[in-house]
Amino acid sequence: MIHTMNSITIYQFESPEIKISMQLYFNAKNQLIFEGTDIGKKVAKLTGDSDYEYFYTIEPTEVQKLTELLQINPGDRSALLLALKEKFHGNDAYSKFGEFMKSHQVLYSPYSW
Repeated sequence: MIHTMNSITIYQFESPEIKISMQLYFNAKNQLIFEGTDIGKKVAKLTGDSDYEYFYTIEPTEVQKLTELLQINPGDRSALLLALKEKFHGNDAYSKFGEFMKSHQVLYSPYSW
């Protein structure tokens, strides 16, 4: 049996002022989700709230485009997640991933609160 990874941590950072966490995962609808959360005093100063959450939702047909762009075998979720982590890591992973998708006409739904 082949085990496929369905989620991966892209970036994590913690200090007394802020805690940042970003993950990529596949949900039950086979959508690829990029989920990020920033929590702490620094966030409250910038946004007026102690936490900030942000998401990209990428539909399965658009995930197919990502596998082609990154030369990953279709259906190999583990390889796709690892390739995305390698390409997009660090505190700016969310914005860089969004720019990459825009520049390659990969459709996605952004959301933040």
